[in-house]
Amino acid sequence: MKTKELIKAFESFAPTYLANDWDNVGLLVGTPDWEANNILLTIDLTEAVLKEAIESKIDSIVSYHPPIFHPLKSVTDRSFKERVVLDAIAHKIAIYSPHTSLDVAKGGVNDWIVEGIGKGDVRALRPFGNLPPDEECKLITFCPEDKVEELRLALSSVGCGRIGNYEQCSFATSGIGTFVGGDGSNPTHGEAGVLQEVAECKFEMVVSRDSLSLAIQAIRQFHPYEEPALEVHELGERPRREMGVGRRVHLDQSLQIDELARKLKKHLGIGYVRVAPAAGKDDRSKVQTVGLCAGAGGSVCSLAIDDGCDVFITGEMTHHNVVAANARGCAVMLTGHTNSERGYLPTLKKQLSQRIPKANISVSTADIPLWTYF
Repeated sequence: MKTKELIKAFESFAPTYLANDWDNVGLLVGTPDWEANNILLTIDLTEAVLKEAIESKIDSIVSYHPPIFHPLKSVTDRSFKERVVLDAIAHKIAIYSPHTSLDVAKGGVNDWIVEGIGKGDVRALRPFGNLPPDEECKLITFCPEDKVEELRLALSSVGCGRIGNYEQCSFATSGIGTFVGGDGSNPTHGEAGVLQEVAECKFEMVVSRDSLSLAIQAIRQFHPYEEPALEVHELGERPRREMGVGRRVHLDQSLQIDELARKLKKHLGIGYVRVAPAAGKDDRSKVQTVGLCAGAGGSVCSLAIDDGCDVFITGEMTHHNVVAANARGCAVMLTGHTNSERGYLPTLKKQLSQRIPKANISVSTADIPLWTYF
């Protein structure tokens, strides 16, 4: 199996375009043609995890947190991040990072946390609105009916008409086109200076912004008219409530805060949860609307409060953000940054195994929490 099959698997359920703009996701080390028969999953790619990978003859590492986040000015043995990249290249181990694309995706990290809380109505705190890269624009032209097929094939060859797993997607509407050719024109139908009526099709295909200039060139090359009519429409966002930043859960049945903390602790497989009840409340107070965000979700907490959440769950927040949330009537539960993520890896293993069953996928044993509590 090749790394490109691993990339394709992730693109099928957590595509890179879902990631936050500030993130660095996708294939970070290696090429799509490197081997990927043995895959190791980890939250952090430390030197201990890389050693485990080398000893286990791993071909590809899926590191949830990107080991290359800020630009590297060199790749030497001077720092642990450089050594990880250098040794991975030396042993031809590809590195892929999904990070926030897995947080945003349906069935990703945040939805996994929801599974441990209880049943209820679930939606994203900030619905994902970005368009798929191949569907950023709509390109429209008008042509004779007998030229539609030729145009469809030409435009498809430069990236038009891709919607999800489908290609050559188009739509044609029949109608009557009119024109009068001016001096020096050479109309395909009829003659210059005379009003012409032609059975035409309004022909539409989606296209990315990057491919738009190629698509226009293809129309001018393959369209039978001297001056083909063209329209370009930028498509608006299509927010999806089940995908996006964080999650809001309105539970079918309310829970006491201490009961919610115990359920969360059990689901994450951790020994503690830090709880800061809202002002005037305690750990016996009832909550029904829960906001959450894996990792460091402090910037998302205000969205949860604005959306009526009684409690906000995340890995880590600053002291002052917790105080502010409590003052606004929202309790806060902190699990520890990677504690909110690491327990998801067995689920990720199942998700990938369903898509690439011929791969041998394992979860790192060297990837452990940083903190020890006394």
